[in-house]
Amino acid sequence: MISADWPAPAKLNLFLQVVGRRDDGYHDLQTAYQLVELMDLLSFDTRDDGEIRRVAGPVAISSESDLVVRAARRLRAAAGIHRGVDIGLEKRIPVQGGLGGGSSDAATTLVALNEIWQLGWDIARLAALGREIGADVPLFIHGKSAWAEGAGDLLTPVELPRRHFAIVFPGLGVSTAEIFQAPELTRNSPKTTIRGFLQAGGRNDCAPVTTRRYPEVARALAWLGRRGDARLTGTGSCVFAGFADRAQAEAALLDLPVGWSGFAARGLDRSPLLERLAAERASRCGQG
Repeated sequence: MISADWPAPAKLNLFLQVVGRRDDGYHDLQTAYQLVELMDLLSFDTRDDGEIRRVAGPVAISSESDLVVRAARRLRAAAGIHRGVDIGLEKRIPVQGGLGGGSSDAATTLVALNEIWQLGWDIARLAALGREIGADVPLFIHGKSAWAEGAGDLLTPVELPRRHFAIVFPGLGVSTAEIFQAPELTRNSPKTTIRGFLQAGGRNDCAPVTTRRYPEVARALAWLGRRGDARLTGTGSCVFAGFADRAQAEAALLDLPVGWSGFAARGLDRSPLLERLAAERASRCGQG
């Protein structure tokens, strides 16, 4: 039986400061993750033959390299079981846009299959496994907007000002690895605090590198900047601006240049994945 409509929300980096290097290949960061209602949708159909397949998904990403397949296989191996699943992925979050779509898809896969396969893992154990897949995955497993440090995986839940966001995808992807490997990237920004960020905001250290290497991202920042306080999320390519209500966010996206996409999305303190998980558990209790 298919278990459908598992959401995987996007995130915005409201700021992103690189405060040092790490020995494991990552960087020490400070950032504020804002979950937003732009989301992918996943479905899962269990199999008894042990095969794990992605039966629907973006053509730009092969099934074998998709994080949903990698996450399912990693969970199955760690749990020591021989179960299979067909995964359907309805991709709405732009690929390589700095919105965390791949990590969110992986997190939803881990949370959903933990429930569907009835493994009984707690959130901390799932998040530790997710960290092996990507630094952003624990954020989406915990399912709350958060202040983050370390490689972006040391999380403190935080309630952020209620905003609606205009998000612009300028029609091209940006390689996260390329930006973080760039020799010109600032890697010694002074640390701030949650209070300091909420009072004064912060910058994105990746923005100068990305906009220099990807002129279309610079163009998108300038275009949206004429409508609001435009910022880069993650390493890009998406840019965003916050507004008081949805109507203002939608108005900021009028007359998008050809080849670009725009999304108006409400900021979320709590991921809809948590509600979907509760509904799944309630359904199973009812069936029992």
